[in-house]
Amino acid sequence: MPRKTKIVATISDLHCQHDFLTALHRAGMDVVRLNTAHMTHDSAMKVITAVRGISNKIAILLDTKGPEIRTCVADQPLKVSYEDRVRIMGDPLGQCAGDIICVSHKDFVRDIPVGSSVLIDDGDVALTVTDKDDVFLHCSVENDGVIQGKKSVNIPSVHVKLPALSRKDKDFIRFAAEQNLDFIAHSFVRNKEDVLAVQKILDEKQSRIKIIAKIENREGVDNLDEILDVAYGVMIARGDLAVEIPAEKIPLIQKKMIKTCINRHRPVIVATQMLHSMIHSPRPTRAEVSDVANACLDHADALMLSGETANGRYPLEAVQTMARIAEEVEADRVSFLDTPYLLENKVTAYLAKSAVKASMRLNTRAIVADSISGQTILAIAAYRGDNPIYAQIYDEQIMRVMGLSFGVFPDFIERQDFNTDPIRKTIRRLVDEGKFEPGDLITVLAGHFGCEHGASYIEISTAGSMVPRVC
Repeated sequence: MPRKTKIVATISDLHCQHDFLTALHRAGMDVVRLNTAHMTHDSAMKVITAVRGISNKIAILLDTKGPEIRTCVADQPLKVSYEDRVRIMGDPLGQCAGDIICVSHKDFVRDIPVGSSVLIDDGDVALTVTDKDDVFLHCSVENDGVIQGKKSVNIPSVHVKLPALSRKDKDFIRFAAEQNLDFIAHSFVRNKEDVLAVQKILDEKQSRIKIIAKIENREGVDNLDEILDVAYGVMIARGDLAVEIPAEKIPLIQKKMIKTCINRHRPVIVATQMLHSMIHSPRPTRAEVSDVANACLDHADALMLSGETANGRYPLEAVQTMARIAEEVEADRVSFLDTPYLLENKVTAYLAKSAVKASMRLNTRAIVADSISGQTILAIAAYRGDNPIYAQIYDEQIMRVMGLSFGVFPDFIERQDFNTDPIRKTIRRLVDEGKFEPGDLITVLAGHFGCEHGASYIEISTAGSMVPRVC
């Protein structure tokens, strides 16, 4: 059986050569991520062109910076020790020198109350606000460390009034629409309004890009249901999330979020430091292997690599390692999740569930299904059955989008209404490609009355009997 859990790999313009990307794709890379925090339009375009030269099936996900706060660049890093006193000012263009730390949010001093914790660089340095005036937060240092420029700033349990999109985000969203990319992963999503702010720009550009909401703060966790009302899927970005929420709570939050997304038929990606040690080492730690395996056991759609593939020393080994772990878990895991019916077409919804259950009971080798919008495919994938889903999609962009979903292996086919020939030809092609044999039992979910009407029948038979010429 092919690996069903998908792999998202972050690619830098400094490492996007044709042979390199081809090797990653063959090793298991399904989706390419562009981290705009470290990119310009020109450098992003370099990666896009390279990826499209490899395969039209590789989806491209563009990651925005989102409503974040960062330290500003100083003359030199500030080395601090326990109980030192420092001052913070909200001035992106301020003079950051001596004991003064400048941050990118101009109303930072106004928004942060006395007594708050300020965590810098994912919590590497912790400060406590002891006093404030009109210009500065006066803080006490809680641990030894070094404060550098362009590092994250988190204030747990404090609501900071930040705009959903920066100017750079808006420009990159328009750029993504113009380049017909597949996903935008919007960072630090707090509520549905943050998602709708992205959608508004996409609508203005008449773009069909799907929005992935990155959940990395308490507000995002608390508002997950309303976020899923408007987002295509979710990324659980555990780095900043573990700064905002006690680290010991993250595993259970992750499990609950994955379950919620599956029940809502929304793709879910688990991200951040999954194989972090492989940036410098050819082998992962045992804890990292367990982390990847647990995300697979929870039935996440996809796992993400960041620095491991963007600038690590062992990018190919990282993808291969993640793929092997997923394959091992999938070979020995309880299948089928009884998720709710969500499709408006109740016939299609019922048949999708029936196709998965029948495939498991009859031990078929594959499910073959067609779709225009991809909703039927998402419904089948949500049940997390044993069979790979060979999705035949009548739209090239939707085909790439489907490649993010668990167990889905999409192909583009030409649309022919009121005709089952495309499915028959698909089965013949899949046999020729070695996906299954003519004598293998397979399940077909399709429609006799035009694909826009949804699925209307299930057929279970050997591949050879469905298309006799393959014998």
